[in-house]
Amino acid sequence: MNNSQRKSWTWKYEGFHIPVMVHEVLFYLDPQKDGIYVDCTVGTGGHSLAIMERTAGKVKLIGIDWDEEALKIASERLRKFRDKTILVRASFVEIKKVLESLGITEVNGFLYDLGISSLQLNDPKRGFSFKEDNPLDMRMDIRKDITAAQLVNKLSLRELESIFRTFGEERWAARMAKFIVEERKKQPISTTKQLVITLKRAVPAKFRKGSRIHFATRVFQALRIAVNQELENIRLGIPAAIDLLKKGGRICVISYHSLEDRIVKRIFKEVEGKELILITPKVVKPSSEEIQNNPRSRSAKLRVAEKI
Repeated sequence: MNNSQRKSWTWKYEGFHIPVMVHEVLFYLDPQKDGIYVDCTVGTGGHSLAIMERTAGKVKLIGIDWDEEALKIASERLRKFRDKTILVRASFVEIKKVLESLGITEVNGFLYDLGISSLQLNDPKRGFSFKEDNPLDMRMDIRKDITAAQLVNKLSLRELESIFRTFGEERWAARMAKFIVEERKKQPISTTKQLVITLKRAVPAKFRKGSRIHFATRVFQALRIAVNQELENIRLGIPAAIDLLKKGGRICVISYHSLEDRIVKRIFKEVEGKELILITPKVVKPSSEEIQNNPRSRSAKLRVAEKI
């Protein structure tokens, strides 16, 4: 995709955050008239709106998300195309069940924009961010029972260490788990501030000061992934979508960290030449201009495959 192609597509998102790599998504997904497209992580509807605008509303779009607040915003943004869109509150791991309920057996294209949304990150009561003192929740779907506070206060030292090391790739996983277990003996750790203070004590000062990222970043990521079973959902959800793709249909996946990207890459490789051909042999990254305008996009990676 060259710069002239990118600049030829201009979308207006007054009052909303522009979705990550929207031009690349439209280029590779290449939505066609009368096709059926599924935005498996519709969020506040940015990518879906771009698809509908790009096709002048001449496609059918199914938007799936498990965040009720995000779906309300998406519904409002997509109101112009209400007769051509269906929004469903569900996890994308339930994709087969969702589409069966709608009488859909084949799809022209799937889009996944993985990870946490700006809406969730900026909502104080959700507890995803450590920048303010909030309840330690981290559920993307508030109907779920398990919160980050429950994991922090109930899991064993070894289980916490494993989560921090596996899902956060955290160097200080063992010390952090030890300090958490010691702290919760005194009082439950129920807020983001309590957790951050505990983690700060676990990491030696010289390493905190010399790190390019905040010392709590990887632990918060790890807990979020564990609470929402994010990696397991990817392992189950994407193969299910591949099964539902029509011949020539495409699946686009945007990931934001190495754990997600490795799973997507492995899934595509396992069926390459049998069910899929890789449209992007090398991962596609956002332009320098996009990164400058939207720093959140800097870690985004797009992989695309086509059904054969």
